Amino acid sequence: MAKNDVKLIGAWPSPFVLRARIALNVKSVEYEFLQETLEPKSELLLRSNPVHKKIPVLLHNDKPICESLIIVEYIDEAWASGPSILPSDPYERAIARFWAAYVDERWFPAMKGILGAQDDAARMAAVGQVTEGLVLLEEAFQKISKGKSFFGGDHIGYLDIAFGGFLAWIRVTEGMGGIKLLNETKTPGLLKWAEKFAADPAVKDVLPETQKLAEFSKIIIAKLRAAAAAKAK
Repeated sequence: MAKNDVKLIGAWPSPFVLRARIALNVKSVEYEFLQETLEPKSELLLRSNPVHKKIPVLLHNDKPICESLIIVEYIDEAWASGPSILPSDPYERAIARFWAAYVDERWFPAMKGILGAQDDAARMAAVGQVTEGLVLLEEAFQKISKGKSFFGGDHIGYLDIAFGGFLAWIRVTEGMGGIKLLNETKTPGLLKWAEKFAADPAVKDVLPETQKLAEFSKIIIAKLRAAAAAKAK
């Protein structure tokens, strides 16, 4: 398929955009990356995702697909090239979707809480929630991976992509907060998983550099703290 038939509207720091980029790479799909401006949002984005007005948006033959995990599933179904992203077994597929939803609905909000914390007490509470979630994900990894390198087994799968999209942000949070979220004591499996995930050919060229992302994160942190302060009033 020609590269101009597949386009991805996104921004390099976004963990949700990263999910789509990794999925496309897993399937060896050539695509054009359209860097979104966001402020103001482009006409193409507003036209392609008029409901949520958010990235990422996959354009396949000019047809828009929105929401990162829906995009990942679409990529898996639309292209037979490369390994399957979702498990073939219905139960394993359901479990992968369950944990992906947990990451987005429960774990990620706590991660934002660390960066947006107004004081040490709020920050430590958020760190506790994130750590608790990582322990649960560690247990899930041990069961789902069955002793192999990834949640998906021998290769990157759906849950690897769903959780792995946040890996660069985990590293930034660790560096800025002087904490180790992934460590040998509580998450030894995920610690090794993170190294292998970051080095995978589908990931290594699109994973944001930690230092570059740390600089960008200062803008995000300012917005999160401003939003938290406004909510507290």
